[in-house]
Amino acid sequence: MNTNNNEMRYFTLAELAEYNGQDGMPVYVAMDGIVYDLTQSSLWADAKHFGMIPGKDLTINYKACHAGRPRLDMFPIVGYLAKPK
Repeated sequence: MNTNNNEMRYFTLAELAEYNGQDGMPVYVAMDGIVYDLTQSSLWADAKHFGMIPGKDLTINYKACHAGRPRLDMFPIVGYLAKPK
């Protein structure tokens, strides 16, 4: 797991939605409250992966496809999802 605590931040769902891989934006997804940067993943090069779209909390979708988090552990953690108020 690659983390840099100096750059960690909390994302609201609205803020996370901006990181959708479109118009030069990075590809971020949330899983179990952790936000990962998948920009360098060739599987997300088209800003989607098996019907999943970045910039969202994909916890339920991801768990339906993958057991645990083995593929996400190789990508940088950029922050956490903020709890709704």
